[in-house]
Amino acid sequence: MSKFRNAEIDALFDAILSLKDIDECYMFFEDACTIKEIKEIAQRFQVARLLHSGQNYQEVNAKTSVSTATICRVNKCLNYGTGGYRTAIERLEAKGNTTDDK
Repeated sequence: MSKFRNAEIDALFDAILSLKDIDECYMFFEDACTIKEIKEIAQRFQVARLLHSGQNYQEVNAKTSVSTATICRVNKCLNYGTGGYRTAIERLEAKGNTTDDK
């Protein structure tokens, strides 16, 4: 169980899970987050996908321009975190949605 789980965050995640398609996700996240926040989360997920596909820090940095500190943090989450990145990546792969940046 998450260390920061509470009723408000549960309600937020329930709301996200209720969204029906990518257009509804855009609508929700544009209201809930700044564009910069959305781009930062998307960039971290891209880093996770690249690392998961076997690319090293230098390759990921060259493709994303993300700092090595961020790449290191994402890699730590992939290897020692709760499995959230890995679960999402593997489900996308099962749907045939793989990163184009291999």
